[in-house]
Amino acid sequence: MVSAFSGRRAASQLLGAPICAQCRRAFSSSPAVFSGHNRWSKIKHEKGAADKKKTAARSLFAKNLVLYTKLYGANPDLNPQLARVITEAKKSGMPKANIEHAIARGQGRSATGEKLETAMLEVLGPGSVAVIIDIECDNKQRAIKDLKVVVKKHLATVTPTTFLFTRLGRTSLRPKAAEGQDFDDMFMQAVEAGAEDVEQDDDGNVVVWTQPAATHQTAQALSVALDAEIVTSDIIWKPTADTVKLDDEAAAAQLGDFLAAVRDNDDVQAIYANPEKGQIPDEVWRSIDDNLD
Repeated sequence: MVSAFSGRRAASQLLGAPICAQCRRAFSSSPAVFSGHNRWSKIKHEKGAADKKKTAARSLFAKNLVLYTKLYGANPDLNPQLARVITEAKKSGMPKANIEHAIARGQGRSATGEKLETAMLEVLGPGSVAVIIDIECDNKQRAIKDLKVVVKKHLATVTPTTFLFTRLGRTSLRPKAAEGQDFDDMFMQAVEAGAEDVEQDDDGNVVVWTQPAATHQTAQALSVALDAEIVTSDIIWKPTADTVKLDDEAAAAQLGDFLAAVRDNDDVQAIYANPEKGQIPDEVWRSIDDNLD
């Protein structure tokens, strides 16, 4: 049996007439759809940037919650610095569980109330950069095992590196009345309070270096003496003069990826390394510097 379409097609061919538009068979019955690839890429880029900014803000809040809990106690009614950070963290959308976890960590406890253990992992990272990872967790064997997987994945090596660092206390203070403050006077007061060295950073904060055991005591004393807010107060691993200059962009990018992966581990409290910026793009250097303490 000949269909109506076949009949019309045959008649048109016999007459030498072109086949009409209605009679042509389309190769696809679906309308053309444009991919929108550029728009989706832009959305992903913007979302990624926003997520990164949010993560950085929450990390800063968590550090301050831990710091002020260590210095002044876990009761916000008796600790105005802690109360202020809690309020700011809530306004930024930081989950309540994260806030409580940070306060518990400041007391040396996990979210479940267990006592935290401290550990350290020494690594030679990409670009032959020495790295020290400070860990605080409720199961250090598990934490170290998880981090060794990250180390291996990023072609780094677990090996001694502490001989390239020195252990020091570092406190950063922001004077409440920065104008009129004489740095020489602040220097002398810091030395009298137990500081071994005093600097000023690019933001005008006073950076005080001490022996580890005197870190928090000196921070509290100078906070009162200088009428200053404690921005940070940590016992850190400071690189010695043996730093590694990064000139290879590929190796530097690999190092940045490794440090970011380590930073994503919840048990990692701090990362120290000895790189120095060489002939690499600023963006690549930031991927390294932003993940170091």
